[in-house]
Amino acid sequence: MTRIFALPVTLLALAMSVWAADQSAKNKSVEPDSFDVEPPILKQNLSDEPLPNGDMARLEKQLERAKQNAAGAERLYKIGVLAKMEVEQRLLKVIRCESDLANARVARAKDELAEKESQFASGEITRDELESIKTALAQLTEAAQVATAKRERAELEAAEANLRRQQKLLKLGVGQKSDVTRAEEKLAELKAQK
Repeated sequence: MTRIFALPVTLLALAMSVWAADQSAKNKSVEPDSFDVEPPILKQNLSDEPLPNGDMARLEKQLERAKQNAAGAERLYKIGVLAKMEVEQRLLKVIRCESDLANARVARAKDELAEKESQFASGEITRDELESIKTALAQLTEAAQVATAKRERAELEAAEANLRRQQKLLKLGVGQKSDVTRAEEKLAELKAQK
């Protein structure tokens, strides 16, 4: 009796496996291990590399985007949507963008000063105009130094917080010694730069 039922069940299972293999062969794309539909590029996955020539408009957009991302981060942390580390990273990104923008403004002001000095040498502008540009450059340089100091301080604080976090995780048995070592190396590197 068992043999009577075993033969049709076996044939049915074999037919289903052949059909499933045929369907999966039809669904495979030409390229191995590729998606049929590529996921969209997310804003946070775009490069944070410094921009050549200090593209001011793009730096300002990056700063605005970073401020918007950081604006509601604390509230999202309090309701449990974001981790504390993500909030810290968003705030650090705002500080980095401010520093990059300040440095780009200084670079632009230096280029403008060089241009105005050549105009002054040819007599196209007065000494007062040249002095006002030098004063503006001095103010921008001071603002850039403050922004750079703020960035260095924030990165150092973030590295210290990360080290404490990794040590706690290791102590709880969740973290790894290599993560603690990496955090210590990062902190030592930042302190050596100072």
